Amino acid sequence: MDVNYKFKLKPFNHQLESLKLGWDRQEFGLFMEMGTGKSKVLIDNMGMLYLEGAINFALIIAPKGVYRNWVSKEIPEHMSDDIPYRVIRWVASPNKSQQEEMRSVKDHFEGLTIFVMNVESFSTPKGRNGGEWMARKLGTHGMIAIDESTTIKNHKAKRTKALMKIAAHFKYRRLLTGSPITKSPMDIYSQTEFLRPGLLGYDSYYAFQHRYAIMVRKTMGSHAFQQLVGYRNLDELTAKIDHFSYRVLKKDCLDLPDKIYTVRYVGMTAEQVSMYNQIRKHAMVLLENGEMSTAPAVITQMLRLQQILSGHLKTDDGDMVYFQSKRMDALQEILEEHDGKVIVWSRFRYDIQQIVSKLNENYGEGYAAAYYGDTSDEDRNNIIINFQNPDHPLKCFVGNPATAGYGLTLTEANLVVYYANDFNLETRIQSEDRAHRIGQKNNVTYVDLITERTIDEQIVKALRAKIDIGAKVLGEEAKQWLSLTPKK
Repeated sequence: MDVNYKFKLKPFNHQLESLKLGWDRQEFGLFMEMGTGKSKVLIDNMGMLYLEGAINFALIIAPKGVYRNWVSKEIPEHMSDDIPYRVIRWVASPNKSQQEEMRSVKDHFEGLTIFVMNVESFSTPKGRNGGEWMARKLGTHGMIAIDESTTIKNHKAKRTKALMKIAAHFKYRRLLTGSPITKSPMDIYSQTEFLRPGLLGYDSYYAFQHRYAIMVRKTMGSHAFQQLVGYRNLDELTAKIDHFSYRVLKKDCLDLPDKIYTVRYVGMTAEQVSMYNQIRKHAMVLLENGEMSTAPAVITQMLRLQQILSGHLKTDDGDMVYFQSKRMDALQEILEEHDGKVIVWSRFRYDIQQIVSKLNENYGEGYAAAYYGDTSDEDRNNIIINFQNPDHPLKCFVGNPATAGYGLTLTEANLVVYYANDFNLETRIQSEDRAHRIGQKNNVTYVDLITERTIDEQIVKALRAKIDIGAKVLGEEAKQWLSLTPKK
């Protein structure tokens, strides 16, 4: 790697190794476990190629909960000071200034232009048209990269087909994911086709499937179909993937910090925004069924706002009202990126029940287990034993930190997700340490689910600053927190 590139932040050894292997390759996969810093690798890669005169444009595509991170945190934090650059963010329903910013991609710029889009936009005509225009006009001197590339694992999906078409115009193509194969080895096909058609040596999905999947013909009444019952030749498939990718796990990165903190942004539905603003402004909300939910004290008001962000709300009569939330989708996106056991914490009983139900529905019965007030002593003991057994199918421990955050050893997990935080600093510290304690052989990544410009941001900021919100006299600071207007 003979490039005169000055890193803004010194790379870890594994990051440097990945750059040496793939920085100048036209197609390359960064299959790096969450928390190992694949975003920095891509940013440094863009900077290197820019200095070599190979690119002047980059299109970065990520899920909704991630793509804002690229704009506000990752690129400013890691792009070399030697690189003149501008960042433009895609907005589906832009205001006038946002529209002008997006249109500025057509204007000449003496430096590196980085355009960031959410992957969901490619399911819409507007997003596809924008991506195709950039591909045709800017792709010959450009790079396209998909962060969390398992979002295109379905080869039949509109956005997958659109992105394959768009990627063909780009000189350089990159995949970023913690685990390219989530539920099935078949997941890898469309991701590699994005890098280059025929990269695995097959001209169709069905030829690929024939080589690596075991299919059995089944009949149900008058209907006949092919059912996948197993896999074969996986060592061969792994060897092929290794030729155009770099794979690293946190356990292999000896120079990483012990604890790694990150966030996943979660949007709100229009219904949630309306309810949130009613509670925020008036400390009460009138529900569709005519029931009232009030918040007479600041802490209670904050609790109600948190409930709305999670998709439920308790009325003054004690009834629980449920409504749509995007938080569950964000959690599943995180799990798709991780290959191993996970702890999910929420202060709310309803969250815990719904998370376990949804994950077991999607990933198979026994994938997730609930550990909270209603869990019997016998079940609690079995959950801990099974979770700590690396070969047991129980992959996700879902608990209430007030119940399960003390005394337990959950060191089989190196990923911890905070679905809804407690206000109590001691509970947060203790729950973090269920995974980060003697017996943990890996670094631990902590992900907070946050909705922008809501109390989510303030709670996490306070807890990380070691402020016990529950014991703090909030006063004027609380008023500032409650005055924030949420983003959809």
